Amino acid sequence: MNPILDFRRSQTRREVFSGATSCLGAAALSQLLGGMASAAPATPAPKVRRVIYLFQNGGPSHIEMFDPKPKLTEMHGQPFPESVTQGLRFSTMTQDKKKLCLGQVTETAPAGKCGMELSSSHLPYTSEIADKITLIRSMYTEQVNHAPAITFFLSGGERPGRPSMGAWLSYGIGSEADNLPAFVCMTSISKGTSCGQIFYDHYWGSGFLPSVHQGVKFRGNGNPVLYLENPDGISKTVRRGLLDDLAKLNQKQYEALGDPEIQSRISQYEMAYKMQTSVPELTDFSKESKATLDMYGPSVHEKGTYAYNCLMARRLVERGTRFVQVMHAGWDQHNSITTEFNNQTRDTDQPSAALIKDLEQRGLLDDTLVIFGGEFGRTPFLQNDIKDRKRWGRDHHPYGFSMWMAGGGMKQGYVHGATDEFGFHAVEDRMHVHDFQATVLHQLGIDHEKLTYKFQGRRFRLTDVHGHVVKDILA
Repeated sequence: MNPILDFRRSQTRREVFSGATSCLGAAALSQLLGGMASAAPATPAPKVRRVIYLFQNGGPSHIEMFDPKPKLTEMHGQPFPESVTQGLRFSTMTQDKKKLCLGQVTETAPAGKCGMELSSSHLPYTSEIADKITLIRSMYTEQVNHAPAITFFLSGGERPGRPSMGAWLSYGIGSEADNLPAFVCMTSISKGTSCGQIFYDHYWGSGFLPSVHQGVKFRGNGNPVLYLENPDGISKTVRRGLLDDLAKLNQKQYEALGDPEIQSRISQYEMAYKMQTSVPELTDFSKESKATLDMYGPSVHEKGTYAYNCLMARRLVERGTRFVQVMHAGWDQHNSITTEFNNQTRDTDQPSAALIKDLEQRGLLDDTLVIFGGEFGRTPFLQNDIKDRKRWGRDHHPYGFSMWMAGGGMKQGYVHGATDEFGFHAVEDRMHVHDFQATVLHQLGIDHEKLTYKFQGRRFRLTDVHGHVVKDILA
C-alpha cells in the first residue's frame, strides 16, 4: 500500500492542523498530499474558543428592535417612495402591491453608557447589556424567502447540500470535549405564533464533509438525544462489548475500502456511548443557583423553551462544545407586528441578555462569541390594511437589517453601519453575509480563504468565493 495515499485517506483536517507546527510546515504537507490539506490559516491567535449562535428564524424587525426611524413615523400611512423600491425583489405577498409607510410600533430610548438606541418597551433586558454588544445595523443579503436565506447564513449557499457553519468549525478545529459533540443544535418556537418556520436538518448538517461533523440535535421533550439509552435487557458492559466488536468489524471494512464514512461511524458509536453519562449530567439543572435560574426567566424550567436552550448553551460551552446553535422560530410577522411580536421579544429578550451576563460572571465571555440575529429584517412599508391595526405586518426584507454580537474580541457598546432614513438600504459600512462569516472565522483564528474542502473537483469554503473580515467591529 502506498504510504502517502494511506496517510491522506486517514488524516482528518484537525490532525493535519495540529500536527503542522508552522504555516510553512503545513504548506509543505499540503504539497505532499497533493493539495488535499490547505496551509494552516495565517491569522493572529484566536480570540474565540467557542460560538453560541442565537438564530432567530423568520426575520426580526430591525426597525422595531434595533434601528429606529423617525422618518417612517412621520410618514406613517403615506405612500412609500417608489424610487427606493423600484426594480427590487420582495416576496409575492407584497411584490406588486401598493406600499404604505408603517411607523415604528415600539418605543425606543438610549441604552447603557454608550447611548445605543434600542427598543425600551420590548428589549428592556437587552438594553441592560448594551455596553457589552456590537450592534450591526448594516447587514444585507440576497435572499427574500426564509429557507434559502437561513441556509445562506448558515452554510454560505442558498441551496441545501453545503456544510453548516458549526460543521465547518468541527472539521477545522474540532471539539474541546471528548464526551460531548463539537456541534449541538437546539430549536424552539414561541407559543401562539401563526407563522412558524420549519426547521430543516440541513441547517445543522455536514453537507459533503464527513458526517461526524454534523450537528447533534438536542430535543426539547423526552430524551434529549434519540437512541442514547441502552435497549431493554442490554447492560452497559454488554453494550461496551458490542461496540468494541463492531469497531473491529468497521476497522476491517475501512482498511479494505478506505471510506472515511466508516471511521465516522466508529466515532459516532463511541460518542453515543460516552454521552450516556455526560448528557444526563448536562441536563441536570439542580446545581444551578436560584439567582441564575431567575436571571433566565420563568420559562427556563420548561424543556424546549428558548430560555432553557440558552442555559443549556452555556452549560455546553463550559464543558467543551465548540459551536451551539440555538434556533428560535416565529418572527415572521406578516400580519402580527402589534401582537405576536410581543410574544417573541418576551420569550427571547431576557434569556439572551441573561446568557451574556452568565458567561461574563463565569469568565467565559471573553473567549466565547455570542451572535443574535435572523436571516433578514422586515420591510419599512406596511403589509395589509392600514385601518386594521391588529393586522399590521411587515414583509421579508434583505436590503438592510440588524444583528448583534458580544464577547469574543468584539467592540463593546459599539454601533456599526447604518441604513437610510427609512431603514430600507444599508448605506454605511455595509456588511454582507459572507463578511459576517469571514469575521466569525477570523475571531476563531481561521483564515476563511484557507478553510477549504475539495468536493466534485472544486475547493469549497464557508464564504464561497467572497467575504472579507470586518475589522472595524473588532476590539
